Amino acid sequence: MATQPIHTRRWNDPPAAADEGTRILVTRYRPRGVAKADETWDEWDPALGPSKELHAAAYGKGMLAIPWETYRTLYLREMRLQKDRIAALAKRVAAGETLTLICSSACDRESRCHRSLLRELIEKALTPPDPTD
Repeated sequence: MATQPIHTRRWNDPPAAADEGTRILVTRYRPRGVAKADETWDEWDPALGPSKELHAAAYGKGMLAIPWETYRTLYLREMRLQKDRIAALAKRVAAGETLTLICSSACDRESRCHRSLLRELIEKALTPPDPTD
């Protein structure tokens, strides 16, 4: 069965024309001031967001902000502990479900956001291992 795409968006982006499927908020923190009735996501999995320490380091809270490559390495290391969650999302996609990974409204560069790294991890989990490796 062909897999459906995995989309990425910010929680406050207007709805896309294409079917976004299940929208999953993948941030450590729930957006402030958003009433339950105004949520734009179907599920929230804070464990798929960067740790509190990594989030603080990325935004330079109490320190200089770390560079993207350092953030990327540390986030991918943290996600090793979330293999089961990532595998479960890959299984949903493989079954034909469309997923949209939702992040913070402040995260305006998708290419420099953990949601793009998470999408890559899910896509990698969809690919069977090469038996020649």
